[in-house]
Amino acid sequence: MRLVVAQCTVTYSGRLSAVLPSGVRLVMVKADGCVAIHADAGAYKPLNWMMAPNHVQESDVQWVVTNSKGETLVIDFEEVFSDSAHDMAVGPGLVKDGVEHTLRDLLAATPDAIEADLAFVRREYPTPIGPVDLMYKHADGTTVIVEVKRRGEIDGVEQLARYMEFFEKDARLHPLRGVFAAQRISPQAKTLAAERGLGWVEVDYDALKSGTSDNTLF
Repeated sequence: MRLVVAQCTVTYSGRLSAVLPSGVRLVMVKADGCVAIHADAGAYKPLNWMMAPNHVQESDVQWVVTNSKGETLVIDFEEVFSDSAHDMAVGPGLVKDGVEHTLRDLLAATPDAIEADLAFVRREYPTPIGPVDLMYKHADGTTVIVEVKRRGEIDGVEQLARYMEFFEKDARLHPLRGVFAAQRISPQAKTLAAERGLGWVEVDYDALKSGTSDNTLF
């Protein structure tokens, strides 16, 4: 991982246009090629980012990050305070809390809690950015990818959308759909899921445990 702390401006062009005015930022370049711009506020979410795969063209004062969709992220450096690289290696994945882990296992055993006519394929299907929780096959041949959270927020939707970008490159899995599953999903997450072309379903954890589950798939 490469970490650059610098005074810089950032300009994004793509689905929309956005500019980050001059300020001190942390520019993070991960081993998979993802580029993220962070400030010393806003918790863990980057101010802007470009998901891999992409191409980074570097000069002393500017980086131009482009991807196959025609999106561009231009970072103009005014002063670089730190530029370092670190070998992070491949670590273990996230260990989920008891409720979330159990919810995932219950959904693996009860595909109808997601939607009718699903057959379970496997848990923890790998991608270059981490494993997605569940994979199913619908009776019509569609591969259905499901990311499970205890509480559904917009960061979970974005996580599933990033997974889908990798799955879409594998023609063997087509046709393909993504579903975000949680006990409760915020209105903002539901809206973002619809915008990203993803389904969502709220599942009753207690009903799943008792074998009387129903679902609200959208």
